[in-house]
Amino acid sequence: MELDLPWALLGLPLAFALGWLASRLDLRQLRREPRDAPRAYFKGLNLLLNEQQDKAIDAFIEAAQDDPGATDLYFALGNLFRRRGEFERAVRVHQHLLARADLRAAERDRAQHALAQDFMKAGLFDRAEAAYRALEGTAYEGEARLALLSLYERSRDWRNAAEVAARLERAGGGSFATRIAHHWCELAQEAERGGRADEADTALVRAAEAAPQAPRPLLLRGQRLARAGDAAGAMREWDELRRRHPGSFVLVAADYATAALACGQASAARDTLRKAFEIEPSTDLLRALVRLAPDAGDDDAPLRRAHLRAHPTLSAAQVVLEGAGAALDADTLAAVRRAVTLAARPLQRYRCAACGFEAEHWFWQCPGCLSWDSFPARRIEDL
Repeated sequence: MELDLPWALLGLPLAFALGWLASRLDLRQLRREPRDAPRAYFKGLNLLLNEQQDKAIDAFIEAAQDDPGATDLYFALGNLFRRRGEFERAVRVHQHLLARADLRAAERDRAQHALAQDFMKAGLFDRAEAAYRALEGTAYEGEARLALLSLYERSRDWRNAAEVAARLERAGGGSFATRIAHHWCELAQEAERGGRADEADTALVRAAEAAPQAPRPLLLRGQRLARAGDAAGAMREWDELRRRHPGSFVLVAADYATAALACGQASAARDTLRKAFEIEPSTDLLRALVRLAPDAGDDDAPLRRAHLRAHPTLSAAQVVLEGAGAALDADTLAAVRRAVTLAARPLQRYRCAACGFEAEHWFWQCPGCLSWDSFPARRIEDL
């Protein structure tokens, strides 16, 4: 077939023009798509920064529908739902991500971690536990173990808590020795309440092995011996506690005095309590000395009055009145004691150094923020 040269000359410019037009249309479309997606995304971010979460969620949902492959939008939506307390919607978003076959491994682990957080915030601890355990061997393993530790402590599953804390320590996540000792001490107390004495003893041994420097195992061993009627043995444990941890000894000062009276060691106990008072003055130590006064005579009245002058608090005044004896007639003394006792009661509390939670009783773990060893052993007035 012969080529018609005139038609060929006319066709070449036309083909070029059509090709150029097609390329321009494609380029415009490619440029428009990246512009449209960020516009919707930034609209959602702007609404979020202006604390318009409802509108931000709508904007993110619209953007996600226009671009189903944008996983970051789904993560943003899931986090927003969780922050608003809409845990069911957050769970659905992250489960949708996990169901996608095209999700990369890193994003799958991220979605699994977000799902575990959803369950944790929703209080579904059994599902949260399973979701966090599925993160073993991933980049989120350390965070998952810390979350599991918090979960087990919150649910008082002390054995699993001790196991997870030990794994964190072996993995180089920091020192958890004192925390592990607390877990074993809690197990010891549970065993004792259940009448399992041997198990309680074993748990206390494990606690001391985990953290030889921790005061709680010594304190609990002394209390166990005192309840068993071995007052002298209890005093030996508490004497060791005083040597190692003078600040914690005040927690058992009253029990120490009671044990001394039970085994006829009041005089030695008075010397011990006086030495402890010299190191760290406390109204609890003065009360313990008052408890010993009927047995050995009240030679500590000047000490109590000196403490009151140095620390003019209601608690110090109460201790002075407790040992006042015959200084006032019985009715007047009783009335004054009652008045001071009622006035001092709100101040005779302990305060968590981490969150400020106040309580009448002393705790190893703060009921407010769940921090360990955050309560000073001295009452608020003595600080």
